[in-house]
Amino acid sequence: MEHSIALVTGATSGLGYAAARTLAGEGWREIIITGRSLARAKEAAAQLAAETRRQVFTPLELELDTPASVRSALAELVKQGRPVDFLLLNAGLVPTKKRVITAAGVEASQAPLIGHHQLTVGLLRANLLSPNARIVIAGAEPARGGVPMFKYTDVDAFAAKYHQGDLTAAMEALLRNGPNVKYVPNNAYADAKLIIAWWTAALARRLPSGMAVYAVSPGGATDTKVVRNAGPLLKYLFIPIVNLIPGLNQTPETAARRYLQASEFGTDVSGQFFASAQGKFSGPIEAQHHLHLHDGANQEAVWQAVANVSGVNFSPVRPASPSSPPKQNGSS
Repeated sequence: MEHSIALVTGATSGLGYAAARTLAGEGWREIIITGRSLARAKEAAAQLAAETRRQVFTPLELELDTPASVRSALAELVKQGRPVDFLLLNAGLVPTKKRVITAAGVEASQAPLIGHHQLTVGLLRANLLSPNARIVIAGAEPARGGVPMFKYTDVDAFAAKYHQGDLTAAMEALLRNGPNVKYVPNNAYADAKLIIAWWTAALARRLPSGMAVYAVSPGGATDTKVVRNAGPLLKYLFIPIVNLIPGLNQTPETAARRYLQASEFGTDVSGQFFASAQGKFSGPIEAQHHLHLHDGANQEAVWQAVANVSGVNFSPVRPASPSSPPKQNGSS
């Protein structure tokens, strides 16, 4: 992959900022950094330029919770007309103690995926991803299960109980935290990250040959603003414990490097979720082989649910992998 143009969402602080700074150090020619406001993106661009002594940062306003903002950002990228080689979908949110629903009717921790989906599909439609582009989206360890205090929803059971087995309808309910979905912040976070892993696999089946996408957990990195809205159990119990135990936490720079490592992976592992080894939150990343992550029916149901919620779809350019054929469900 040519180290030409990278686009990093949520780059005004934390892991996105660290990733942008590292990309500059590795010689990328242009790094587009997004922020919720153009003023904040410009401020971050100026800070990064001063720290790296490289004038390679282009600010872009992007509010992922707001479809109009995504469309405006896409229009600006179309106007620039320069294909992106590395798309880092980093922006995310830890759920608050009380449920928050965006103006678009999406649960707040799920909302970044909707915006990232709109952005990615928009870039694909506009031919603004280079032929060998790499896409990395931020995942998290709870998606694989086995993380204390986090539990994802058994979607098959949820769909059977409340949606007549319709997996797409069940996924939409989770995205919106709708009827029959009890809001528990840590569980909502686990659901959001598992949905990202499934979405990544579905996107991989739709990408042109040569492109690849990966979901990557940055691992333990609590010194970021992403935890500013974390619930009290997470903020005052879990995170302090993590900070005290060697090997359970890492700097934003070390965590962000996982994203950049994945950007060099091949197409043979496109669509996979990479995270720490079981029971760890730092160290080397590896592809996760838990069966629930590779459920083709859930992957395709998530894609359709995200397409329904966002109003944006993208037709596959190659058939679904024969190793994980989607099961039939009641969605249309």
